[in-house]
Amino acid sequence: MRLGMLGLELVLALVLPAATATAQDVPVDLELVLAVDVSRSMDEDEQALQRDGYVSALTHPEVIHAITSGVNGRIAITYVEWAGALSQAVILPWRVIDGPDAARAAAAELTRASGTVMRRGTSISGALAFSAGLFDRNGFEGIRRAIDISGDGPNNTGAPVAGARAEALAQGITINGLPVILKRGGFGGLPEPDQLDAYYRDCVIGGPGAFTVPVRTTAQFAEAIRRKLVLEISGAEPRVVPAAFVVAQAVPSDCMIGEKTRPRWMDDDQR
Repeated sequence: MRLGMLGLELVLALVLPAATATAQDVPVDLELVLAVDVSRSMDEDEQALQRDGYVSALTHPEVIHAITSGVNGRIAITYVEWAGALSQAVILPWRVIDGPDAARAAAAELTRASGTVMRRGTSISGALAFSAGLFDRNGFEGIRRAIDISGDGPNNTGAPVAGARAEALAQGITINGLPVILKRGGFGGLPEPDQLDAYYRDCVIGGPGAFTVPVRTTAQFAEAIRRKLVLEISGAEPRVVPAAFVVAQAVPSDCMIGEKTRPRWMDDDQR
């Protein structure tokens, strides 16, 4: 009997700390990673537009309303910048947004934060793998988890994007996309820039209600980011699909197009 009680006490000692740690996680409606491309194909003006767009969106009344209208009335966010296969950095660590004051504080911190050095290569797979790992033991328990990834080209370095996407989806993470289509004349391994939105749809996004909002002009940045955040936070899908959203096409995208057309000099310069 005594041995049995000792065994029970040992089991409880092992289980209870883990259960307590889980119970301490803050319940939120959404755990959201904002993963932003800062590779060299994104010039300084475009990078500034991206960050300014997120700063503006975080404090917008529509976004605040979406946050406070949830079951818990709060979300948790973190902001990541990424480029090549080994180039990812957390710029804004995890924090709760539960109203205007918290949103303004986060926006101010994001405005002040130093950016990362631009790197060659576009590793969407690296960004997805890094972002997916940020949910573990982050102190929050979300009803939903999502990665909001923006970029101006297909995956062209690091692991193939399909595997990274599959691993994130297997963890119950939804991936939404913001393809940036500002440059003309072909770029990033795609014959036409407009094919990037289809590439994101076919190769990057996934999970329940996943969607993508392409940005085709600099004037669209702030509005597109705000619209996407509202949809992500509310967990809703657009009732009417705007023209800016991806339209399905019959021929699926080649998810290895970036690797196939990557300039060879990039193989020796992954700085």
